[in-house]
Amino acid sequence: MAKNRAVIGCQWGDEGKGKIVDLLASDADIIARAQGGANAGHTIWIGDEKHIFHLIPSGILHEDKRCYIGNGVVLDPFGLREELALLDDKGVAYDNRLFISAATNLVLPYHKLIDAVEEERRGTTSIGTTKRGIGPAYVDKIARNGIRLIDIFSPDRLLKRLEHQRSIKSEWLEGSTDERADINRTYHELVAMAEQLRPMTVDVSQHLNSAWRAGKSLLLEGAQGVMLDVDLGTYPFATSSNTTVGGLLTGLGLGPRVIDEVVGVAKAYTTRVGGGPFPTELVDAVGDKIRDNGDEFGATTGRPRRCGWLDLVLLRHAVRVSGIDSLALTKLDVLDAFDELKICIRYEQNGKTLSEIPLDLAELHGVTPVYETLPGWHEETSGITDLTSLPDRARGYLDFIARDLSIPITIVSTGAKREETIVV
Repeated sequence: MAKNRAVIGCQWGDEGKGKIVDLLASDADIIARAQGGANAGHTIWIGDEKHIFHLIPSGILHEDKRCYIGNGVVLDPFGLREELALLDDKGVAYDNRLFISAATNLVLPYHKLIDAVEEERRGTTSIGTTKRGIGPAYVDKIARNGIRLIDIFSPDRLLKRLEHQRSIKSEWLEGSTDERADINRTYHELVAMAEQLRPMTVDVSQHLNSAWRAGKSLLLEGAQGVMLDVDLGTYPFATSSNTTVGGLLTGLGLGPRVIDEVVGVAKAYTTRVGGGPFPTELVDAVGDKIRDNGDEFGATTGRPRRCGWLDLVLLRHAVRVSGIDSLALTKLDVLDAFDELKICIRYEQNGKTLSEIPLDLAELHGVTPVYETLPGWHEETSGITDLTSLPDRARGYLDFIARDLSIPITIVSTGAKREETIVV
């Protein structure tokens, strides 16, 4: 049976999963997105052309692949329509190639309104949401008030469910002049969109399981990263879904035996967007240099990312909770110009040594990172495609990480473009 891979972010998202999924898609028949929503931004460079996807799986640029959006995703149909229009403009065909689960819950305009209002109310305790309506949509899903894709094909049922939304969300919607509060407008726009989305709407679980049993190769695409998992990440500074491998399975309706390999993706350093603890953050010239060299600005929000040294305590946690088999390390070339590099190997707090992430943020906020210092290589690695061509010190950096995590590094990204990659 063909090899099936799951791709998981190992940090706070933005690890470069889009490029890795695009790279691995050449060996797969099917690429499937499992969770999250338009708060994810996967950037892919093909030659000198930049592509950013928020909802559509990164494998869509391979014209012979089928792509699926699973039930675990919260789908912004208006955002999807924009992405489809971009594919049309680029001449990328998606008919009979892109499919969406009928059970996918929708992110609607009032979710974005609520998201913005609630984030403003939090004030200094804000969690750094993208204001894309993801959290409120997942709240509706869990409260069993959500509107699913299948509902838009039954106008009477859709209207009834939207009227229910008007009644239970009166705190935010009643009297609002914001067009996102206009339930009637949302209803008519969804009905008008229904015929475009109907051919794409399927039972993704059945499709994927049938393909697996027929020997097809599956590539499962995660969004965000393990440290944003709503259960196992830095809660409440987290996303609203399970970003670990378990979230991929439930988000696509698959059993665990489908996955043959879990590929973790991590940057050669650490970044995060929004609030929350970040033990290795560098609020100095070194952090600024990493941000500038790495062009660390969010694909979804445009916000500058917080930057810091690589944190092996975080990566050990990700490897453990998602059963990571191998690591893809991205943006190695960003570190080319540093005299020395630091890697966090443990934390210290009140005389205690911590080699694993504490789930209690009260503990994580107060930790001091303990670093191992390695020499920089001061040679250009950008565009290198062969491991033996890397500087000795760069290979030493990779070896240090692999030894600590007890998993191999099988992919090293040395630039943004697809071809700027070392595959071991």
